[in-house]
Parts: sequence; C-alpha cells; structure tokens
Amino acid sequence: MNRYFIYLAYKGTRYNGWQNQPNGVSIQQWIEKTLSTVLRQDLSVTGAGRTDAGVHARCMVAHFDVLDKIEDTKLLIDKLNKMLPEDIAVHKIVPVVNNAHARFDALARTYIYRITDRKNPFEYEYVYRMSLLDVDFERMNDACAVLFEYTDFTSFSKLHTDVKTSLCRILMAHWTLVDDTWVFTVKADRFLRNMVRAIVGTLLDVGRHKMTVSDFREVIEAKNRCRAGMSVPACGLTLVDVEYPF
Repeated sequence: MNRYFIYLAYKGTRYNGWQNQPNGVSIQQWIEKTLSTVLRQDLSVTGAGRTDAGVHARCMVAHFDVLDKIEDTKLLIDKLNKMLPEDIAVHKIVPVVNNAHARFDALARTYIYRITDRKNPFEYEYVYRMSLLDVDFERMNDACAVLFEYTDFTSFSKLHTDVKTSLCRILMAHWTLVDDTWVFTVKADRFLRNMVRAIVGTLLDVGRHKMTVSDFREVIEAKNRCRAGMSVPACGLTLVDVEYPF
C-alpha cells in the first residue's frame, strides 16, 4: 500500500462536521466518496482531527492508502476539485512513509475564532457578530495567559465524549484586532471536543466583567464544564493549520 497526505479546505456551514455521521453529510464522506470514484477503489481517509458541525477549515489534513502509486498528483487534485462541491477544495496531495499518521503525528493544530460588531453580508458565515460594547479584550488577554499554566482542560470539554484524556498543551493564545474584527488565535498539541468555543465563551465573560481573571483560573481548576461559560457559535471558528515533524 502507498500512503498519501491530502490537504484540503472547506466551509463547514452545510455539513455535520468533518467526521462521518449517521444523520447528516460530512466532509469526510465527500472526500472518501470522491477519492474512491476517481481512483476506482474503496478508500477511507483519516483526518488530523474532527471539526464540529458548522466549523470551517483553511487547512485540514488527512491520510489515505492506495494500492498503486499516484503518478500525477496535480491531475488527481484537478479531478477531485471538479467533482467536489464548491465549498470543499483540495490543495495538495503528497506521498508519505507508510506509517505516517495524519492524527497521531501532528505536533500542533491552530484555530482562529473571529468576532465583530459590524454587519457584513460577505462575512456572516465566517464570523460571530455580537455587540462589543464594554468588552475588554486587554482583560481577556490577561486571562489567556492563565491557559499556559494548565494542561487539564476538562472544564472546556464537551460532556460525555469518548476521549481518554483531557490533557492538552496550549502553545499560543491571544486576541488581536484585525481591521474591524477581533481574532482569537489558539495553538495546542491537541484539542478537546468544543474546547475552543467554550474557552472563547468563558473569555467573553471575563471581557464583560462577569468574571475576573482569578475566576477564570478557578474555572480551569474546577475541571467542571458547568463552571465555564457558554459555547460561542460554530460559524466564527476556523482550523487554519496542522503541523508535522516532516
């Protein structure tokens, strides 16, 4: 067998997330179906992670195995993009060693979450629009610094998941203003289900002075999802990078 990494982007608005679901259409389903059709063999793909329903990706990575070497990856990419829907695109396909794993070999993933108070008909599917009156982003960045002191983020994890550990190492977390949009960038070695959206919702409580930075620390230490803030909508969240050692 020959293993390949496939790099793709998608707008998640119409889909039930990356992973195959019994009750809706997924990104994984489209990629497997289209690859199998073009390469004329039944194929499965394994993603670097799984984005939830409505979440976007500028860079998702997955791997798949084929019987014969792919002679022209550019031609394959062109064929796939002609068959895939307009909101899913393949950017790159590269050969890797047979034991390379899109999920387990990933060193880090980076997400952004975008918030604005400006109505923009061309951006509404990619940003959370809300009132930013009296939201203190400097105070929220102070709370971001607390994230680096911990590795157990049970308080920001979706309840009743099948994950075996809630340990993550956060490598980057900060808010920046880009034009009229506030962008939260967070990078970690792994993420829990719903983790970024729960962190953002809790940080907004800090920014609105409903919670102090010390309270934010106590939320993490409680290891209790009920202590954290509400999860923000999926539309503002985008996976932007997956890093590998090769």
